Amino acid sequence: MRLASFVFEGQPAYGVVEDDHYRVPTAAFRARFADLAAVLRAGALDELRIAAADGTRVAADAVQLLPVIPNPGKLICVGLNYKTHVAETKRADSNYPSLFLRFNDTLAAHGDEVLRPAFSERFDWEGELAFVIGKGGRHIPKAQAFEHIAGFACFNDVSVRDWQRHTHQFTPGKNFPGTAPFGPYLVTRDELPDVTALTLETRVNGQVMQHAGISDLIFDIPVLVEYISRFTPLSPGDVIATGTPGGVGDRREPPLYMKDGDTVEVEITGLGVLRNRIGTAH
Repeated sequence: MRLASFVFEGQPAYGVVEDDHYRVPTAAFRARFADLAAVLRAGALDELRIAAADGTRVAADAVQLLPVIPNPGKLICVGLNYKTHVAETKRADSNYPSLFLRFNDTLAAHGDEVLRPAFSERFDWEGELAFVIGKGGRHIPKAQAFEHIAGFACFNDVSVRDWQRHTHQFTPGKNFPGTAPFGPYLVTRDELPDVTALTLETRVNGQVMQHAGISDLIFDIPVLVEYISRFTPLSPGDVIATGTPGGVGDRREPPLYMKDGDTVEVEITGLGVLRNRIGTAH
């Protein structure tokens, strides 16, 4: 299934994506499960499929999309997880994944305008694959990692580079509101038998900036699930963004950053195109 969160009849809702429309599950189902995270916590994806088939058919242009999971309990991002990105940053290899956290209010939806703070000129793209936890756990072994994943989506870890580098702790540069587009939808794991076969591409105004296979991850998805679940319990609805490949604007010669009116797209095979326009927050 392809799943999306959106505003329907003035209220946050969710449903199944079918071509150019959405299937909103029955009111009775939505009364039981307020959002997709609640559906995942209950292990009710099969019920959702049935309730959506019996629900309301809505044209795609009649809803306003939300981030796929608008309210994750944890939003964990992985840094320096492609050799090409490690090389362009001139960082040393690491024996363990580099992790940082984002706040929920940094999430944005497909189609949202992503706002550059007016006091920064170093607004950069980072196309990524994200996955959503479907079954909680602690100390999850690599061999069982995919059993705990509900599905996958495109993610853009947009970065305010100057604020990221004010100190060696780069939390501020990764947590400006609305700077992490996530979507357009979640593709459930059963539709992607080999996620390592997918290809990621980031484009700015149609020009390819990043292109890499998910198979190029230094710390692959099973390693990430095992490592992260060692120090914190993973819960249904938690989101993990797996890192960006080489080709970020900050490391180009000369550097290249996003500006007002630019369109940035992150496309991953089978996961659709996450598209956003850049504006400025005054």
